[in-house]
Amino acid sequence: MGRLIHFEIHVDDMERATKFYGEVFGWAFQDWSDFAGMPYFGAVTGEDSEPGINGALMQRQGARPEVGQAMNGFACTMGVENYDDTHEKIMANGGTVALPKHALPGMAWQGYYIDTEGNVFGIHQPDENAK
Repeated sequence: MGRLIHFEIHVDDMERATKFYGEVFGWAFQDWSDFAGMPYFGAVTGEDSEPGINGALMQRQGARPEVGQAMNGFACTMGVENYDDTHEKIMANGGTVALPKHALPGMAWQGYYIDTEGNVFGIHQPDENAK
């Protein structure tokens, strides 16, 4: 099987993007630009003992997604402990709502946002009482 092992988020402004993802999700970054030959920052998203994967922010090589365009790639969804607290951090750091919080009945709270770089991402809080 081909298991997902790494992600890349394309960004226009590396400093703005590292601030957004660092402040909202607590990610740490390592500058791998020399290795990649372009602005490329490895994203450490959690402890190795926790489920999940690490990835990177990389310099966008083409046009930024248009506002309102249909999804034409992957959407990363981050697991969170508290949906509402994370929503507030996203909004305070320049993100916007793409699809508001909604219940996945008996499973979780889910919603989608647009980051400071125009990319869509989701947040997901497990909650068996969601309805």
